[in-house]
Amino acid sequence: MKHTVTLLLASSLFTVMAAHLPAAEPKRVIVCTVTTGFRHSSIGEAEKTLQKLADETKAFTIVDFARQPTAEPPKRPEKPKEPGPNADDKAKAKYAEDTKKYEAELAKWTPEMESKAKVLATTRDNQMKESMLKLTPQKLSDQHIDGVIFANTTGDLPLLDKEGFIKWIEDGHAFMAMHSGSDTFHGFPGYTAMLQGEFKTHGAQVPADLIAGDTKHPANGGIGETWNIAQEEMYEFKEGSHDRSKVHVLWFLRHPPQDKNKAEYAGVSWCRMDGKGRVFYTSLGHREDLWSDDPNLKDRKNPVEISRQYQAHILGGIKWALGLAEGSAAPNPEVK
Repeated sequence: MKHTVTLLLASSLFTVMAAHLPAAEPKRVIVCTVTTGFRHSSIGEAEKTLQKLADETKAFTIVDFARQPTAEPPKRPEKPKEPGPNADDKAKAKYAEDTKKYEAELAKWTPEMESKAKVLATTRDNQMKESMLKLTPQKLSDQHIDGVIFANTTGDLPLLDKEGFIKWIEDGHAFMAMHSGSDTFHGFPGYTAMLQGEFKTHGAQVPADLIAGDTKHPANGGIGETWNIAQEEMYEFKEGSHDRSKVHVLWFLRHPPQDKNKAEYAGVSWCRMDGKGRVFYTSLGHREDLWSDDPNLKDRKNPVEISRQYQAHILGGIKWALGLAEGSAAPNPEVK
């Protein structure tokens, strides 16, 4: 009896102490949306959605954004590309029309405009470099950052210490990327090896009939065994850049994005360990109506339900990468 009372008192004391323990601090994240290549119109929605997920879940906090400067320098008109030898009359007519527009715009391009564009471009580049300093290993360490998100980044970002950034991930930090995060740092093998996917091309936007590689993983988002997206820009990756023996496949296609009649694995989303660091990537996220669940969003093709599924998908991936949710990272090349 005495022993039972002692256990009850100890249990009650533990409960009281636990109730007064401070809540775990949310994981600290920096979001990067800098681009030196194509800039997606969905970046604004991506930033808003990531901030919303952080605010609603309290699981992570966005400490800062590495953003593109708002002022873009004017660009010298670009001459249209000549149609190929087998081009039809419609393509030739379009080329002729585009050439007329190009010549008219070029006539307005004065030396003063050229000079101003160069000054503004230099200013923008310096601002981008300053913004990217937030991702140097020392800055990340100083701010106790747990993970970095590349949301639709493109091109060769002006990151001062690229190798150091990869080492920071390998040392036990999280890296998460959406859509054109794989269209970033072309020619930097360390980044491609870490991500395990380098963008090659894409066709027209299409419906996507996705298959789950792991229904129990947090990045499945509770969606289930299949996920039918109404419309999205589906990526194809460079040969050799995506090794199934090095990734845990989360979502994939059983055919190339543009050819449903051909049986062939096509990766869409995966996760992996890079050293001690956790890496999550999804090639989805081109369209605003995937990121945003606003029912009044202009030109919506994907219903709000799919938008919320996408948010659950990336939230699960983020939480897994930050060590807030359990899930396998073991390669699963047997999944078909």
